[in-house]
Amino acid sequence: MPRVVHFEITANDPEQANRFYSDVFGWKIEKWDGPAEYWLISTGGNTQPGIDGGLMRREPATTINTIDVPSVDEYVDKIVASGGKVVEPKMAIPGIGYLAYCTDPEGNMFGIMENDPSAQ
Repeated sequence: MPRVVHFEITANDPEQANRFYSDVFGWKIEKWDGPAEYWLISTGGNTQPGIDGGLMRREPATTINTIDVPSVDEYVDKIVASGGKVVEPKMAIPGIGYLAYCTDPEGNMFGIMENDPSAQ
């Protein structure tokens, strides 16, 4: 069954948001060395339940959950057939996999991620 595996927080001032979450919760936040302005958030060790996430400049939504799926293409078809929409089409995240952003029929944004370390 697909599960939420990543969250994203958006901010007008990412540096301020990074300081806030680091100071308040002790999260480790590091700038991603990728093609987009993005910070990776580690919320804890592997011994406690939970997921890690990311922080990026403000988008229309405030928090985006990303769901692990076996195939982005297959789930895009299911989402559209069930009344959802694709907001950002499938894109490669080099070395990680493939990602698409969608909305449910109520307009709530979420991501779907296909794990594929060979993604370019």
